[in-house]
Amino acid sequence: MLKRRRGFTLIELLVVIVIIGILTTIAVPNFLVSVRRAKQKSIMKDITSISTAITDYFTDNGTVPAQDGTYSASTDFYRALSPFYIKVLPQNDKWGKGFRVWTGRNIIGNYGIFKASEDDFLIASFGRDDIQDSFFFNSESPDEGYFTLSKMSDFNKDLVMFNGSWIRRTKRPAGRGC
Repeated sequence: MLKRRRGFTLIELLVVIVIIGILTTIAVPNFLVSVRRAKQKSIMKDITSISTAITDYFTDNGTVPAQDGTYSASTDFYRALSPFYIKVLPQNDKWGKGFRVWTGRNIIGNYGIFKASEDDFLIASFGRDDIQDSFFFNSESPDEGYFTLSKMSDFNKDLVMFNGSWIRRTKRPAGRGC
């Protein structure tokens, strides 16, 4: 005796589609946040690497290489650091936008910094939107520049390092490094 195979009913298919839809609405936003958080962490590591290269250059030469804003592989700043102080100097952040570096007096006016010596340097990523924040650094309360990621627009906030110290970044989770 031959048994006929029975297919799925319309109701069964609709139930499966609804379940997939519910799971998608939960998973996709979490996935997007995770991807953006990973990009931001990678940008912070790149900024730290650029800072280390500038510091090493300063240690050897007694001055920092001149720079005012974005740079490319053809600039003196890039050639001063790469490949001796850093094998490959990152030019763009993980959002695809250029890193900004200001050295010496070029720092003045950026992020509320109005005093800078020839040995100072400032490194920034303007965030996902590539628009510079109106954030002003307060040396009396440096933690004011730290922010918590609580909404998607927080990925638009700048990440900024001044002379090797973070002045604008995400807050560290309790009990964790980085």
